[in-house]
Amino acid sequence: MTQSLKARVEQALAGVVPTALVHELAVDEQGAVSFTFVLTRDNPPALARNARKAAQGVAGVTAVKVNVVDSAPAPGAGPARSSAPAAARAAAAAAGVPPPPTPDEMPTLGKVLAVSSGKGGVGKSTVSANLAAALARQGHRVGLMDADIYGPNIPRMFGVDTKPEVQGGRIQPLEAHGVKLMSLGFIVERDAPAIWRGPIIMKIIQQFLRDVAWGELDYFLVDLPPGTGDAQLSLTQIVRLHGALIVTTPQEMAVGDSLRGAKMFERVGVGVVGIIENMSYFVCPHCHERSEVFLSGGGARLAAELGVPLLGQVPLQAGMAELADRGEPIVVSQPDSPAGVALLELARTVAGRVAGLPAALPITGAPR
Repeated sequence: MTQSLKARVEQALAGVVPTALVHELAVDEQGAVSFTFVLTRDNPPALARNARKAAQGVAGVTAVKVNVVDSAPAPGAGPARSSAPAAARAAAAAAGVPPPPTPDEMPTLGKVLAVSSGKGGVGKSTVSANLAAALARQGHRVGLMDADIYGPNIPRMFGVDTKPEVQGGRIQPLEAHGVKLMSLGFIVERDAPAIWRGPIIMKIIQQFLRDVAWGELDYFLVDLPPGTGDAQLSLTQIVRLHGALIVTTPQEMAVGDSLRGAKMFERVGVGVVGIIENMSYFVCPHCHERSEVFLSGGGARLAAELGVPLLGQVPLQAGMAELADRGEPIVVSQPDSPAGVALLELARTVAGRVAGLPAALPITGAPR
């Protein structure tokens, strides 16, 4: 029975994806299917999802587990495994890192701003989501691209979980709270790990920028993952940014990591618009006393060291995480709360600071 089920799964997969991309297909006695999907830089990210759905649609299959891997070999890893088919080895060899492209200026996107941090856990995605929603509430046309490939949280924060449509060869962004949205979380399954390296990450970011029907925007925000890795460099190589917004918390550990993130943008010719200090303080909802839970002054010190303004200080607020989990940005659901007021004011400050900024000129050669 297992062998017959495996043959039917193989047939279903062959109908939607090239067979050379599927490896290590296994079916256990309970009907659970597992396989490795080798994604090349020439394949759309949705291909792995199509493979999963094809396997799930086979009668008798009780569960499907897909391990998505990048076909580009890691540095020093040697040739592909000899057990892989020749077509897969050829695809892996062809998927080397391409030369950096010349960044494009995309005037229809308006002001293109990267929201970044050097450290995870500082609330960067919360700031991105609320800043986008606040700008939209203030009458601007806003797009938000979730470039956090490994932890795409924007779909949950906006309460959207629908696969985007394709019309006329263009991906149609989803929309919530007046903001146009695109995220890998709309395309891959929620439990699918992204085990991808540079070439695939660059292709995803390029597709989200060039193949999505964003329309005419005033502001285009890009929520980046923590650190200074492939997503950050890919973004600066694909589109000319108007600037970067650096999110930190007050304590020195976060400030030090954020400083490295800011310096990365400077080295590739992208100016830092300013610093946003998140979780800056806590206002008691009963006595209205202000408490500085995570020390104080870190954002101001970072801004002074970089010679840029401190754009805003966003307080901690009870219930804010619950609102985010429900897909309700606090600037929409509680605009008069301390955090809501701070984030709406932050949006006005950012709009004023970037009004006259030109797009960054590309750097020739690699930063040293």
